[in-house]
Amino acid sequence: MSLSEIFAVLRRRWYFMVPITLVSLVAGVYLFRTVPLSYESQSSVALLDSTAVAKVAPTYGNPISNAGGSLVVTADVLIRTLESSDAAKDLQGLGVTDVYTVDFATDTSGPLLTLTVTGHDQAKVLKETSIFTTFAGDQMKALQTAAGIPPAYLVQTAPIVLPQIPVSQSKTRIQDVVGVVVAGITGGFLLCFGFEALMLARRRRPFFGARINPWPLKRAPRGFFGKPRDATAILTVYMALAFFIPSDLALPALGGVGTPANVFALLALLWYVANWLCDRIVPAPGTRTPRLAMCLLSAAVLLAYLADATRNSSHSEVLAADRGLIGLMVWVSLVVLVSAGIQTRERLDTMMRRMVVMGTVVALLGYYDFFSATNIADSISIPGLHSSVTGISAMDRGSFTRPRSTTAQPLEFGGMLAILVPFAIHQALDPVRRHTSLIRRWGPVAAMAGALPLTVSRTSIIGAVIVALVMLPRWKPARRWTAIGLLLGSLAGFKVIIPGLIGTITGLFSSFLSNTDSSTQARTVKYAEIVPYILERPLFGRGFGTFMPDLYFFTDNQYMLTMAEMGGLGVLALLVLFATGIHQGGAIRRLARTDSDRELGQAFFASALVSLVIAATFDALGFAMFAGLFFLILGAGGSYLGFIRREAREAAETDGADRPAAGTEAAPSDPLPAARASEPQLVES
Repeated sequence: MSLSEIFAVLRRRWYFMVPITLVSLVAGVYLFRTVPLSYESQSSVALLDSTAVAKVAPTYGNPISNAGGSLVVTADVLIRTLESSDAAKDLQGLGVTDVYTVDFATDTSGPLLTLTVTGHDQAKVLKETSIFTTFAGDQMKALQTAAGIPPAYLVQTAPIVLPQIPVSQSKTRIQDVVGVVVAGITGGFLLCFGFEALMLARRRRPFFGARINPWPLKRAPRGFFGKPRDATAILTVYMALAFFIPSDLALPALGGVGTPANVFALLALLWYVANWLCDRIVPAPGTRTPRLAMCLLSAAVLLAYLADATRNSSHSEVLAADRGLIGLMVWVSLVVLVSAGIQTRERLDTMMRRMVVMGTVVALLGYYDFFSATNIADSISIPGLHSSVTGISAMDRGSFTRPRSTTAQPLEFGGMLAILVPFAIHQALDPVRRHTSLIRRWGPVAAMAGALPLTVSRTSIIGAVIVALVMLPRWKPARRWTAIGLLLGSLAGFKVIIPGLIGTITGLFSSFLSNTDSSTQARTVKYAEIVPYILERPLFGRGFGTFMPDLYFFTDNQYMLTMAEMGGLGVLALLVLFATGIHQGGAIRRLARTDSDRELGQAFFASALVSLVIAATFDALGFAMFAGLFFLILGAGGSYLGFIRREAREAAETDGADRPAAGTEAAPSDPLPAARASEPQLVES
């Protein structure tokens, strides 16, 4: 359905759209005029060394001259204490009833804390900030006194910035108004198309439910550059936004899930719903496997959201849970658009080719990062978008700069390329593309596979090894030995062109096996720290998206993070997603009738297996680009499986029809009955 058709439906159902839009606008104006402004006040507190330490030269008795970066751990303990439920009860008893937060001051590396209170009464907010500042010092003293620390060795707190005059936060009120208006317009949109679906059903009754278009356009819609405006075109725009806009840039009001690509995916979901309600898109048979897996994930996320509502979670955790629901809607949109929205095999092939081409461009940008020792994403600035990840800078390992291209982190960059490489290999080997040049076929494979070692991470190497172990055994001996020779030659080339890279990577794995790697030890320590949170709510978790590094810590393990946020049900849903991808790849290969389709099934199998394994090495679904690509591939696997199942069934029926029973002759085809001949011709949508 084109935009002209959508507007035509909205014009026909103006008696729904116009009143609801007006009501939502009036409600927005009413909220803007009646909802009180929020005021925010801040103060800053520094932790100072004890008086016994401060007397040592060269401080000469001045405690502020020895604020001490070593007190960062102590500051972290104080932050967790102030965010506890016991501290919340004590603050309520002291009169602090508004929302408050405490965190490390931005752009600082020492033990400097920022205390923030937000409320509607300006005078009350200022008073509560003063109480909160004093309470922080009392808590620091109480913690040490309870541990029996002598008075001379007590760490002190000193207000560096006194409670500031509360500043109005009109942005929050504007966000509420915009939310009401958007919700109203969206509701009116869905109501218009819901009523349109009812009217279409009534008009089909005389034709026994046949699919007709009772309101055809006077002229057929034309897409851009002569291309159709279908799900493939929409997903192409999504991929362009996801790949070429740095994934850490997002709308400030939505946080990490507010990337332009995710916002576009939500609009695309409305487009699909409008087409589905008007019977312009009917999900193809045999493609519902990924959608069923998404139903289980949706149930786990919703139950985790309810679990978060039943506990005494902080305001930031509530907002994070809301963002988790938005992220779920984005993933559902991608899976539905690919598996149910793409109606032909040719358009699905087009989408996969575009995906590989865009991934190649991202890989080439990674080469620039590596050899220039910088981040190209830092030079990209888009008005209205802000970085959702603080402190991003060029990461080094050994003497090499780890590239991240337009992703948020080198791990995401490596993981994204690892799940794309199998499809680049399949397209390079596809007989249909033999007429193209060698560079066009094998250039994407060389670019993406060659960029994997540049990330200097175990995740990338593990992904590359899994791809090789899955793809190579299925090839014929001649192709297999050629590939092994090219791999060995590539290793030798890396050793000559980039001296020390191979040694650094092998050192990563040797230190991992000997348990002397600092990053591995840090992760295992986090595993022990996260266990109490898991045992607290083992079934449904604490709420999807609420285990934030700002409040807790990084996990670098999607399974542990899912267990903490969504409990056992969430881990089960995650495993079902990976198993669905593996099953789809195996089923495609088993049912395929051509070598190209068998290679395609093996590519889906390898990509899903890579996702399953590397999810244990970083919080994969927490990165917008990797998560979006994973769900696109998951939906594409279901769509391909549906097409190949129908092709296999049609081939079996054709073979059966070509072999008449012994002693019989093929009966001539019966003419159409008069009743059927009088049925209306279906109109292509």
